[in-house]
Amino acid sequence: MFTLNPLPAPVAPEMLTLLQDAEPATIGHFLHTGFMDPAVRLLTPGYVRIAGTAVTARCYGADTTIIHYALGQLRPGDILVVDRAGDLRHAACGGGVAFAAKAAGCIGIIVDGMATDVQELREFGLPVWARGLSVVTCKRQFEQGDFCIPISCGGVAVEPGDAILADENGVLVLKPDQITDAAQRAIEMQREERIRFPRIAAGEKLPDINGTNARIREIMAKR
Repeated sequence: MFTLNPLPAPVAPEMLTLLQDAEPATIGHFLHTGFMDPAVRLLTPGYVRIAGTAVTARCYGADTTIIHYALGQLRPGDILVVDRAGDLRHAACGGGVAFAAKAAGCIGIIVDGMATDVQELREFGLPVWARGLSVVTCKRQFEQGDFCIPISCGGVAVEPGDAILADENGVLVLKPDQITDAAQRAIEMQREERIRFPRIAAGEKLPDINGTNARIREIMAKR
């Protein structure tokens, strides 16, 4: 049985542009939810950061039919996020899927499971996050699959239309109404960090600059 829902409204382009300037790890300084399991990692080398609209699919076992259906639905700026329903044996994304997704304008694929054809993923230049690689691939068995439903990926609930921010360090899921505050705060933190670098290079100590030493002295004085 298949569940086929319509595509979500895309996240506003100006919000994604803002979000792209924020690093997931910087947002990790002040948010504690929405971050996928670190085992879901970028398979292709080199630093890349993407921000886009989540288009979700749940793919069961060896049946990759729903992934092929999704390839006909993807729009420019979408990120395909795949719930593998616990399967860690069959690769749900390979070179052919990545090539077709990129041709549709998809900017990344995130799979809570296995991928394959890593050499082609590198060649085609579409960033893919997964838990690992497998030579046992899925097949179009036309049995079941779900498209654009709420899913779980990397231990995080993902709804169609959520914002995805991903880079070599990991994957973050945000609701659209979280983007502005999270991105602006992260961008300001990144700016402040850059300002500190010349001071540290000139001999100042980071714990003096950021107040760590002063706070420890306060704590110790109360003992």
